Amino acid sequence: MPKKENDFLKKLLATFKIEAEDHIKTISSGLIELEKETNPDNKIKVIETIFREAHSLKGAARAVNNLEIETLCQSLENVFSKLKNRKLEVTAGLLDLFHLAVNYLDNLLSTKDNNKLDELKRKVGELSKEIDNKNISAEPDLSQLSESIKKEQTLIQEKHLTAQTIRIPINQLNSVLLQSEEFLAAKLSSAQKLRELHEINTAISSWGKNWSKAKSNFYSEKNNKTKDTQASNGKKQINHFLEWNEDFVKMIGNKLTTLETFSAKEHRTLSSMVDNLIADMKKTLMMPFSTLLEIFPKLVRDLSRDQGKEVDLIIKGEGIEIDRRILEEIKDPLIHIVRNCIDHGIETPAERQTKNKSVRGSIKIEIVQKHGNKIEIIITDDGAGIDLGKTRNSALKLGMITQDSFDKLSKQETLGLIFQSGVTTSTIITNLSGRGLGLAIVREKIEKIGGAVSVESNPNIGTTFLLELPITLATIRGVIIRSGDRLFVFATIYIEKVLRINRDDIKTVENRETILFYGQTISLVRLSEVLEIQTKNTLTDENKYVPVLIVNSAEKRIAFLVDEILGEQEVLVKRLGSQLDRVRNISGVSILGTGEVVPILNITDLMKSAVKARGIQIQPAAETDKKSEAKKSVLVVEDSITARTLLKNILETSGYNVKTAVDGVDGYTQLRSGEFDIVVSDVDMPRMSGFDLTQKIRSDKKFSELPVILVTALETREDREHGIDVGANAYIVKSSFDQGNLLDVIKQLV
Repeated sequence: MPKKENDFLKKLLATFKIEAEDHIKTISSGLIELEKETNPDNKIKVIETIFREAHSLKGAARAVNNLEIETLCQSLENVFSKLKNRKLEVTAGLLDLFHLAVNYLDNLLSTKDNNKLDELKRKVGELSKEIDNKNISAEPDLSQLSESIKKEQTLIQEKHLTAQTIRIPINQLNSVLLQSEEFLAAKLSSAQKLRELHEINTAISSWGKNWSKAKSNFYSEKNNKTKDTQASNGKKQINHFLEWNEDFVKMIGNKLTTLETFSAKEHRTLSSMVDNLIADMKKTLMMPFSTLLEIFPKLVRDLSRDQGKEVDLIIKGEGIEIDRRILEEIKDPLIHIVRNCIDHGIETPAERQTKNKSVRGSIKIEIVQKHGNKIEIIITDDGAGIDLGKTRNSALKLGMITQDSFDKLSKQETLGLIFQSGVTTSTIITNLSGRGLGLAIVREKIEKIGGAVSVESNPNIGTTFLLELPITLATIRGVIIRSGDRLFVFATIYIEKVLRINRDDIKTVENRETILFYGQTISLVRLSEVLEIQTKNTLTDENKYVPVLIVNSAEKRIAFLVDEILGEQEVLVKRLGSQLDRVRNISGVSILGTGEVVPILNITDLMKSAVKARGIQIQPAAETDKKSEAKKSVLVVEDSITARTLLKNILETSGYNVKTAVDGVDGYTQLRSGEFDIVVSDVDMPRMSGFDLTQKIRSDKKFSELPVILVTALETREDREHGIDVGANAYIVKSSFDQGNLLDVIKQLV
């Protein structure tokens, strides 16, 4: 194929993918709406929308010769034609088929692996036939009418969009934004020059005053001395020089005044240009939360149905805009939290009835724009709440807390443990949950972009997650402070108040320094001690008043004592690069107008370091408390010789001693005659299934605490629940098997 034709085909396919993604999103949203809608007339309107989207997607797929998408859309179109004409009823089973079709359409667009694509095409063919079976009678061909309606709508939309929007590749926008952000350095440099010129002008003005005074004194002394000709001539020369010098300095002063005026004008112009350019470029990359949250109704539906739960999703504030880069970073954390709410929070309908709750649970996502450069995301569920006892037990098992501190932890300190890696309240590990990694990842990602996350929970009332985020990653308002001989930047959005306090107002409570702030006692921490830098003692008799910043993050306050507060200004945030991806207490750097590179403090890290400095006893396990690194012994129970050999090879390669058994009976026999640290078993086996083997292990006192992992092809919710009932520690589905997952789970359990 000629290069020109090949390039055209690539562009055509890229265009098709963008168009197809839009159609699939609309179809998915329509299905969610159709599922909730009870008014028959409104249902028909939604059906009509989905019908047109499927038809348009079919036409676009035909244009690029994508037979699978075209065939599937044709099947959908046929059934929706019947629904539209009230010749077929909307049922739960039919809606499940439609949602499955949307998943396949999405996968057909994104899958690049040829083997997976072939398998997907086969499944799509089967699904198309299944959907066609729902089309119980012949229908007139409505394609021409639909084509006409869609063409008219497209022309109207294109005319409207052409005048107001254009498509620009994201990488080009990023490049332009980065270049425009560099203007900020020029703006700051201009401001610095202006300050320096002003200082020079002030100095010369002061010199002029001093010269006038000296000149006056010179002439008064001259009149009182005897007349000596030679001395008189010397004084004349000095006098002429000083008069010339006076004129010269006046000239320099006039030039500096003119230059200062010109620089001030230039600075105002440059500042305005830079501010407007950056503001406009930021707007091009600002996106509403709706672009992210549009996938959540379907996500909640699929996850809740998979677990036999009924959940309503409420979204508020989705029109608020935020930097696209932040939106991309918080996608996974939000999914983790919502999945957590469904998996661990919302109860089954039967459980909710026993608690006199509505059968349907609810999850609410609310976006709120706070003062300044700050946004809050509040995710609330009305489920069972977080089990504090299970949380403490999990942390105790991992060595994060000691037995002595077990009962001393406050509610908030216990809730904070759920963000530690490995801490979980789940009774079983599955492909989706139970490893205790989700919320640890949430905190890591949120803090990486300069945000903070906190949680509040009450038994049988529900759980609320609060995410605090900056609106943009490009620039921030920052307070520049000095600690010792070093400068640092505090992000203004986290500073509640800047104070100068009398050192006599600093009180010591339980060996910790505190101050009163609006009637509340809050801890005072020296920034130099938290950052471990050398500095002079600020609290001396010479300094009766000392500067303090009240920092508020995730509803927690700490007062930081510093040596000097230099002022507030807009600063350009620069990341530290891949070599310094994670530096404790530092989130990035900025370059001041003087050219000095100044670290920007990571407030979340700083708060943790300050808490540690105050002696809160939540310490990680010591190195000597870690589990033994000696080889562990694994019993693999699997009737398939292929699967058995694969598992044995994976585990032995990873350093485990492995014994194998061909079924449950053989496995239990070997278990009683040997010593094993963990059992990895299939479920569907002759003589004794994996479920029966697990139950038999749990009923034997000798093996009651022995970890059991079930690796099986059975993936329904009922099968997973059966695994929980018989006492399995983990349930891994073979269809999504990944050896890394298996090894991670084994490492966690033994």
